[in-house]
Amino acid sequence: MNSRDIQPVTPALTTRLPAVGTTVFTRMSTLAAEAGAVNLGQGFPDFACEPKLVDMVSDAMRAGFNQYPMMTGAPVLRQAIVAKIAGIYGQQYDANTEITVTAGATQALTTAILCAVHPGDEVIVIEPAYDSYLPAIELAGGVALRVQMEVGPDGYSVPWNKIQAAVGAKTRMIVINTPHNPTGTVLRAADMQALADIVRGTDVLILSDEVYEHMVYDGIRHESICRHPELAARSFVVSSFGKTYHVTGWKIGYVAAPAALSAEFRKVHQYNVFSVNTPMQHGIASYMADPQPYVQLPAFYQRKRDIFRNGLQGSRFELLPADGTYFQCVRYGAISDMPEAQFAEWLTTEVKVAAIPVSAFYQQGKESGIVRFCFAKKDDTLALALERLASI
Repeated sequence: MNSRDIQPVTPALTTRLPAVGTTVFTRMSTLAAEAGAVNLGQGFPDFACEPKLVDMVSDAMRAGFNQYPMMTGAPVLRQAIVAKIAGIYGQQYDANTEITVTAGATQALTTAILCAVHPGDEVIVIEPAYDSYLPAIELAGGVALRVQMEVGPDGYSVPWNKIQAAVGAKTRMIVINTPHNPTGTVLRAADMQALADIVRGTDVLILSDEVYEHMVYDGIRHESICRHPELAARSFVVSSFGKTYHVTGWKIGYVAAPAALSAEFRKVHQYNVFSVNTPMQHGIASYMADPQPYVQLPAFYQRKRDIFRNGLQGSRFELLPADGTYFQCVRYGAISDMPEAQFAEWLTTEVKVAAIPVSAFYQQGKESGIVRFCFAKKDDTLALALERLASI
């Protein structure tokens, strides 16, 4: 047979993630673009970062910082991270053995799960949950035990008694997220005490997703795991420069963890990423010499939150508390009885404002009649969206 007559055949591949398809964020952003809608769905700013930060990255490029950095991150950035954590939270990490710079927070979260969770291990996940947690657990061969937050007139809360009941002999890790995406909930000192009581005397690890650590409002204190030595001793703490400095497309974050945990984290990190963009590391390190950008961030975003909340006062949307993050959840029961995904699509195509259904943050799509808006937008973007939403 002539080789030119042979038809190319792609072998079948058994998926590692059979339940995963296109994410709701991609679908809603695509729909928003097609409909010409204001996109308050996907969580990223539509405004620029401070030009000074771009200049510092450019300076780093011109200074020759363009080759591979150390696998663990540029020393100058790791040292800046250590100083920041110590100054804010009082926890002293070792820059050489306990801080790793990552290609964004999602990579950090996935790597922490892959290095710690073995086949059959159980991981407790609090729903609604950021969409990367469950696929990472599945890739590791772990078993996710999902505990749902409770939602009432005063918003969402974690039922720690149910977390306690879920802990067993196979529990390897508990994943927490504060400030919480998508609900805007902020864990308080009492929550951290409840968590400490649950894990004390066990070998359970904690993965703490704190990417919105500098977006906490109304004088509330961010209860980082780093504030609590008993918890920090068993935790991977994840943060994001992309979120903090309005550069989500740069995909740069970090993990703080005790040396023994960091050593295992780095074994996986060096083979799934190895290292992270060099000039951005040096530029961010220089930028961190001034703490004001993150010190002032709560006031910056609280103003935008208040613009958005005030604009919906008197509308048919019911505002839930938004103590942190740059997300606002609303009930829409006075407007429609449609399921959340259908309502979000209707908002996008008919009202021309895109939102995300909170049901998308549950593995089995729990319906609560709630959608999530992102208010990390320019004032005129918010004004246009509010005009449309208030007209419903």
